[in-house]
Amino acid sequence: MLTPIEHIEEIRKTKFSIGGQENPLTEDLHQAVKNLSAELYAKDVHFLMELIQNAEDNEYSEGVKPSLEFIITSRDITGSGASDTLLVFNNEKGFSTKNIESICSVGRSTKKGNRKRGYIGEKGIGFKSVFLISSQPYIFSNGYQIRFNEEPCPHCGLGYIVPEWVDESPTLSDLKQVYGSNSLPTTTLILPLKPDKVKPVKQQLSSIHPEVLLFLSKIKSLSVRENNEDPKLNTVKAISILSETNFVMRKNIDAESYIVHLSADDDKDASDRECSYHMWRQRFPVRDENRVERRMEVDEWVITLAFPIGRRLNRGMSSPSIYAFLPTEMFANFPFIIQADFVLASSRETILLDNNWNRGILDCVPSAFLNAFVSLVKMQEDAPISTLASMFCFLPIQTSSFEKLNSVRKSIQEKLMEENIIPCESYMEQKFFCKPREVGRLLPDFWSILIKARKQGVSLHNLSSHDTYIISSSFDRQDYDEILSFLGVKAVNYEWYPKCIRSSNLVMGASDDVYLELLLFITENWSSIFQYTNINDIPLVKCIGPDGNLCLFTITELTQWNGVRLCVSGFLNHASWMIAWSKQFIVAAHLYFLPKSTLKSLCSFSKKDKLMYWLTNQVKASVFNVYEYADLLNKSVNDRKLVIAYIHFLYHSLSRNYLSKEQVDGLCAFMPLVDNYGRVAITKSGVLVPARGSNWVGLIGSNPWRQEGFLELGEDYLLSGFFAGVKTPEKGLLKFLETHVGASDIPYVSPPNAAIPTISAPLTKKNAVLLLQWIHNLKCKGIRIPEKFLTSIKEGSWLRVSISGCSCYRPPSQSFLLTSSLGTLLQSGSVLVDIPLIDENFYGETMNEFKEELKTMGVMFEYKEACEFIGKRLMSLADSSNLTRNNVFSILNFIKFLRENYLPLDSFIQSISGGRWLRTLRGDRSPDGSVLFDDEWKAASQVSDIPFIDQEFYGGEILCFKTELKLLGVIIGFNKNYQLVVNCFNSSANLSSLTEEAFTLILRCIRSLGNSSGELIRCLKEKKCIKTNRGYKFPRETFLYSPEWSCLLHVFNSLSQIDENFSGTSLLLYKNELKQLGIVVAFEEAAKVFAREFEQHVLSLSIRKENLLLFLECCRKLKGTPYKFPSGLKQTIREKKWLRSCFGDYRSPKECILFGPDWELISPITLLPFIDESESCYGKNIYDYKNELKGVGVVTEFHEGAKFVASGIRFPSNPSTVTSESVLCLLECTRNMQQQGKKDSLPDAFLKRVHSHEWLKRYAGYRTPDNCCLFDSKWGSFLNQKDGPFIDEGFYGSGISSYREELHALGVTLNVENGCRLIAGYLSSHSNFATIVRIYRYLSEFKWEPDCDSAKVIWIPNGKEDGEWVSPKECVIHDKDGLFGAKLNVLEKYYDLRLLSFFSSALDVKSHPSIGDYCQLWKEWENSGRKITLANCCAFWAYIAEHWSSKAEKTLAESLVKVPVDAGSEISLLRKCDVFIADDLQLKDLFEKSSSPSIFVWYPQPNLSYLPRRKLLEIYRKIGVRNISESVQKQEISLLVGMQLKPVNPKEVLIGRGLFKLILGFLAAKPSLKVEAERRHESMEKLLRLSIYEAAAPVEISYSLPLSSGDTVIVKACRMVRWEKESSKLFTQKLERTGGHKKLIEYATYFAEVISKGVLWEDEDHMFELCELIKLGCLLDFNEEAIGFLMKTKNLQIFKEDEEFLASAFPLD
Repeated sequence: MLTPIEHIEEIRKTKFSIGGQENPLTEDLHQAVKNLSAELYAKDVHFLMELIQNAEDNEYSEGVKPSLEFIITSRDITGSGASDTLLVFNNEKGFSTKNIESICSVGRSTKKGNRKRGYIGEKGIGFKSVFLISSQPYIFSNGYQIRFNEEPCPHCGLGYIVPEWVDESPTLSDLKQVYGSNSLPTTTLILPLKPDKVKPVKQQLSSIHPEVLLFLSKIKSLSVRENNEDPKLNTVKAISILSETNFVMRKNIDAESYIVHLSADDDKDASDRECSYHMWRQRFPVRDENRVERRMEVDEWVITLAFPIGRRLNRGMSSPSIYAFLPTEMFANFPFIIQADFVLASSRETILLDNNWNRGILDCVPSAFLNAFVSLVKMQEDAPISTLASMFCFLPIQTSSFEKLNSVRKSIQEKLMEENIIPCESYMEQKFFCKPREVGRLLPDFWSILIKARKQGVSLHNLSSHDTYIISSSFDRQDYDEILSFLGVKAVNYEWYPKCIRSSNLVMGASDDVYLELLLFITENWSSIFQYTNINDIPLVKCIGPDGNLCLFTITELTQWNGVRLCVSGFLNHASWMIAWSKQFIVAAHLYFLPKSTLKSLCSFSKKDKLMYWLTNQVKASVFNVYEYADLLNKSVNDRKLVIAYIHFLYHSLSRNYLSKEQVDGLCAFMPLVDNYGRVAITKSGVLVPARGSNWVGLIGSNPWRQEGFLELGEDYLLSGFFAGVKTPEKGLLKFLETHVGASDIPYVSPPNAAIPTISAPLTKKNAVLLLQWIHNLKCKGIRIPEKFLTSIKEGSWLRVSISGCSCYRPPSQSFLLTSSLGTLLQSGSVLVDIPLIDENFYGETMNEFKEELKTMGVMFEYKEACEFIGKRLMSLADSSNLTRNNVFSILNFIKFLRENYLPLDSFIQSISGGRWLRTLRGDRSPDGSVLFDDEWKAASQVSDIPFIDQEFYGGEILCFKTELKLLGVIIGFNKNYQLVVNCFNSSANLSSLTEEAFTLILRCIRSLGNSSGELIRCLKEKKCIKTNRGYKFPRETFLYSPEWSCLLHVFNSLSQIDENFSGTSLLLYKNELKQLGIVVAFEEAAKVFAREFEQHVLSLSIRKENLLLFLECCRKLKGTPYKFPSGLKQTIREKKWLRSCFGDYRSPKECILFGPDWELISPITLLPFIDESESCYGKNIYDYKNELKGVGVVTEFHEGAKFVASGIRFPSNPSTVTSESVLCLLECTRNMQQQGKKDSLPDAFLKRVHSHEWLKRYAGYRTPDNCCLFDSKWGSFLNQKDGPFIDEGFYGSGISSYREELHALGVTLNVENGCRLIAGYLSSHSNFATIVRIYRYLSEFKWEPDCDSAKVIWIPNGKEDGEWVSPKECVIHDKDGLFGAKLNVLEKYYDLRLLSFFSSALDVKSHPSIGDYCQLWKEWENSGRKITLANCCAFWAYIAEHWSSKAEKTLAESLVKVPVDAGSEISLLRKCDVFIADDLQLKDLFEKSSSPSIFVWYPQPNLSYLPRRKLLEIYRKIGVRNISESVQKQEISLLVGMQLKPVNPKEVLIGRGLFKLILGFLAAKPSLKVEAERRHESMEKLLRLSIYEAAAPVEISYSLPLSSGDTVIVKACRMVRWEKESSKLFTQKLERTGGHKKLIEYATYFAEVISKGVLWEDEDHMFELCELIKLGCLLDFNEEAIGFLMKTKNLQIFKEDEEFLASAFPLD
């Protein structure tokens, strides 16, 4: 036996020809390695999952706990220079010689075909996946120390599979040092990482999911760590995962359940380090329609479901829902995990949902889930129901993002909805479950009521007796809403609640607290549930009646007013008080009250308000407290006695605090009262106390309030009373009536609006004081005194006064209350001193206490009033006749007297100053506003008509009373009295002859009065009163001269200035006033006027050369001064069209250019608006004002005129006349445009003109900029200058490169990555193959995609300089079988691998010929009439099988007319209607013997792995080839003629319990059949009713097969069994068991066919499967034990109802 090193040398020598003879298979090896390389880098392989998968498939010694360890280190133990190395340690048995030979090969895995033995790896690249991360992997195992290299071996030219022996780097001591132990696991992989793979590998190691071991049967430990000399450099997240399994076998079905414990030790919180999982593993037979090539050897699916107990281990990552032994990256949004042998995508990230194998697995998942879930829920006998609810969290209530998984979810839902899985409420020890649709939910609040009532002993045994089972309370929670909705569990019918309440003792049996919760429950659900249910008609509301007994009422009884009215009080003591008085008012109110205990609970009830609202609004209860009770009585009592009793009730309710003062006040406001006539009255304006003993009778005598609606109370209110056990004393109510009813008496009653007769005559002192007190109270209360009442007091002569010592009676309005000294003084200084004073000797000091009241009555108290009294007498004299000169001097002397005696003058002066009694030059006037003339008024008299006092009438004596006149309001002296001047201004005066003093006075008036001088200003504005250099002008036409800016007025010489000789420089002091008059005094205003003049000249185009030069000169003069043109003028100057251009039109300054030498280069390709400098226009002098022209907006510099170039660009029709200098100048202008505007934006019009002419020179002609590129070194990395539309730098010079940004802005392509469109558009102009390849590589590099089909062209070379352009539709990348060489251009013949990928992605070139291409090829073969080779036929159908889909099925079914049949060494094609699938071998034998050529479809013999026979036959069926068994016509020759029949016992022909059990198990276990128990038993009844007859000879049967040619092929055969359904008879040939095995199998076959067809005559799809089962059972004589074992192996079972059927059908068995 060879040593490991010798073995390696032998492999190198014999297989790879290194140091030995050349291997004849070397060429095949090279091709295999080439294919491996392509496959390795074409797939998205997860190398880490591949390594874990390999470790799981490894073999381990007995007693070894399989483990897998990953260690990454920065130590370069291989000496390869790798920055990081990954080591994989595995304690498997180790590599054998067979393993070594396999790993040195391609496609020779030792695990192939061993799927049944538990291998989980796919046939694929396996170990070779390490080359994705390492270019030189090492293997140390069982003495082997080898490495492989990605690069080809220098000796044999092969990579990947050539082993090299390793003596050092690394050594075993190196490995032990990294591993951290002196003993190493059996196998170690050393993977020096590629530089670009270090980070991805660390990321994959850090993100290993902690559930990775969940479904692995071997590996029990996995760890990841990083080993660096400096631990601080560690970046990989370490983890250690352990798995333990506890098995508990289930014996009733072919399944097992167990628990897996996972623990993951990392740096996270310890609470997330462990999790257990309920595991359910179940087997299902693989259906033929789901078989695939990759799983042909597997006959059953093993599906495992994992249900996490608690929080899943996730390490902060998403948790996958689908496992294929290892986790995928599919997140189905399910709360459980699905594990099965799924067919995966190459990346292992997803399963292939369209794969038939996977579809079959997913179809079985709902059954597995149902069995698992039922086991979890029902089989835990000792578990309380409260613990079962959590199991329902495993239901997939959330939808998945995968449609196929949603179908799984839907199927699970449908199965669960038909299963008894919902725990129901039970008061027995035994649990029971119901289907979701049979169960009802209760509202949470009702559950709370039931639970509390049950604790209080209320019987609830009939809870599920109202047509609905009630879900368990532990499950009927909000937490499970989504789950129960998913299952279709609905709430109970609303009528269930009334039934439950009525049938139980909830109302009377529960406590008051629970009773109130019940009422609250009804309250909160009234409108949404109960309002229209029978809840209205059940005894529900507890009441205490008038007799004091407890009774129950329905809501209907309480709401339909039948003399029953529920009263609810919020206070216990209130209820007792109301009950006591209710007997007193029994006639007025019929009330029922809630029981005291219920009311007590209600008072402390948390939701009292809500319940009270329902009682009042829906039950129509009256929510009464004493106040509301009193209010009810208030509206009910109308009898005199009840009215009197009611006020006693209010009186005592207030005294006992049942009512507040405010409440009593409110009730009394509308309370009925008994008047003095004994009548009951409700409406009243006011209430008077009873007349007996009242003040109002004493003062007035009669009742003047009667007309105003006042009610006079009767004598009853003064009497005592006894009601409801309490007594009221005599006159006890009077104070109550005054306080709360408003019963009033003088001085507290409101007076009537009527004259009081008793006041028109003198009053006694007592009544006078009572009257004053009455007025006093009214004022204190703020009550308005009625007008008639007050007038009668003011005018009545009831007040005693003293006049000059004599007493008499006067009205208060003509009386004074003054001190005697003041009265004497006034009488001595006045001619009228008859002043009536109140007689204080009669009233004493009392009157001084009522001064305010006397004032109200009209009595006068003040000196001021006395003076006014005297003044009015004087003015009445003036009104009757004019005052004489002496009268006037008398008044002035009286004022002088008061002044000299230091008495106040205001009142007297005020009383006379308004009279028109003073004579002036303007007639009689009041003193106020009259003027005493002096010299200060001289200037004013020139412009105004002022009312001077007539000194000729009064003489010089008037001047002696200046002080008194001034006190009266006469104006003495001017004192800046400008307002009077303005008020009296004479607008008709001749203002053109004003003196300087008068004009200056006018300006002072304007300044002084401000806004008040508006009328004066308006008057002056309308007068030509301003003298100017152009004559008298209106103020608005006039300018105030200013030497600083007057040049502006000279530009057009049409503006007027004030004459300086008119008033000298003094006017400069009144600029504001002049401005108010409208005179232009400021530059800003002058500029506005100038602007209007300027606009008029612009409109008339009359600005001449001299105007322009004067204007520019003025601009020069104003520059640097504070005088700036206003924005409006500036805008006019800049924007109006007033400058003449060289085109002869007028333009605004900003639209004009002042020509200069810089503009000459650009002129050939532009039309620009230069200012007209001709002598007939502005002349050359215009250049002297360059700065001024620039200031008004004229473009004077080249760099500022880019915008004109943009709008004026004009390219010549011949682009060759455009010089390079002009183009460079244009680019400079473009740069200026970018600097002046947005950098990346140029005017659209400019770009449009630039892009509409081909003016930019390329190496091959002129083009627009957007069709050009600028070549540079980056372009040079891919292309030559002449490969594309590059700008001709030879013509423009190297300087054009300095305008990159400008060229880019014009549309020139600069960046190499953006030029694909242009380069591709230039492609068709080339024919040189090297150039075209260069361009294709460039386009591939930048992932170019054509924007239209016309851009999709491919060059098919014919030499270096010849070839043709073809459409991608005429091309294909690969043609591995060489079938399409004459039909399609195969690109792999001409182009390298990188370009082939480009053609596929960018130009949509097919990678391989399509189904359509193959169909077209087949059509050509059909039409040729020739036979085809076996190789071509195999290649064709292998492609079809590999790419089979529903679309392919439709295409082939429509396209293929003929199908292949075997014709020896070649294949013939025949019409598919005459070719059949040999699905019945007996028929095949019969027809092959009798027909030639063959009528059966071809399939490869022996079977090919890439073209499985089963798959090919299925394709034939799908495209229309018929089964022979379905196509033949059968004719049975009657067996009755001349043949003896013997009746026999069914058991003698095997029709017994065993047969029935097998058939029932088949029908029950096939979900696709959907045969319910009743239908199963009906089918079996047919068998039971059969009459069995035995014959000696078989039945002869004739088979005929019609062909499209019209011929019919007929064959005959004999049958041993026949079933006549019409007569329910079975005829069978007697079975001779001595006839050998052939006879037995023949009989079993015929018997099984007949029975299966008789049972499943409506469902032919399952006949064959049942037939095979019956055939096997027949060979076993249907022995029950054997049948039981057979059923288990096929996952079949019968149910309880089937057992009962068998027991009744075969009682003796």
